[in-house]
Amino acid sequence: MSRIALIAGEGRLASAVAAALDAPLIYALDHLNPEVEARPFRLERLVPFLEELTDQGVTQAVFAGAIRRPRIEPDLFDPRTMAIVPRILMGMQSGDDAALRAVLDVFEEAGIHIVSVDEVLPELVPSEGVLAGEPGPRDQKDAARAAEIVRGIGPLDVGQGAVVAQGLCLAVEALPGTQAMLEFAALHAGLKPDPNGAKGVLYKAPKPGQDRRIDLPTIGPDTVRQAAAAGLGGIAWEAGSAILLEREAAIAAAKEAGLFLWSRA
Repeated sequence: MSRIALIAGEGRLASAVAAALDAPLIYALDHLNPEVEARPFRLERLVPFLEELTDQGVTQAVFAGAIRRPRIEPDLFDPRTMAIVPRILMGMQSGDDAALRAVLDVFEEAGIHIVSVDEVLPELVPSEGVLAGEPGPRDQKDAARAAEIVRGIGPLDVGQGAVVAQGLCLAVEALPGTQAMLEFAALHAGLKPDPNGAKGVLYKAPKPGQDRRIDLPTIGPDTVRQAAAAGLGGIAWEAGSAILLEREAAIAAAKEAGLFLWSRA
């Protein structure tokens, strides 16, 4: 019988995906703390782990949640995994997307097809439209500028987000993540040229050429609260290319804070 494995990362996405699957086998890298019960595995023993999955009839896998890079312990590598280490390390040196793509390739070569989150739960990925509030003309310009910035940094494999206010880039996303970006933006909110002008926009989108089977940008109620705490006017993202967790709660939080939520074409 064909089975599916859930490779769980941190955050709420993994639990939402687990609830939508029929008796998945759930695993997580052993340095992570997912919100679902998961059996740990180590990257240094990736080949034996994949054999364990195939022995249990796994033919598909879905990755869900944030994955932090593990600390590699060279003494723990088994000989067969050691043979693919150069591919993985080369990816890790290039950036997060390249590292993840290298791991996905190894899964596929083992006969395990990678399924994207939006194939499992398409309702988590909003199509074009405004879900809360209403972005004004200045907000629309700021979102366009932020989208341009995210596209620009995308080939560098740095991050998936930017904060722009009145045409000025207050922050871009890097390894510390979205919350750190928003906290940084809040510290520099005084740089806005007009205190009474547009408050600013958080924009998120996948990197150009990103493998969309994994690591789509994720937005949820916590993101809304963090954006509100940073004094922004709203959140925009590339339509059909970002995950919105707990949609009703996120919309309610946005309305309460007076923020707009915009799935932008």
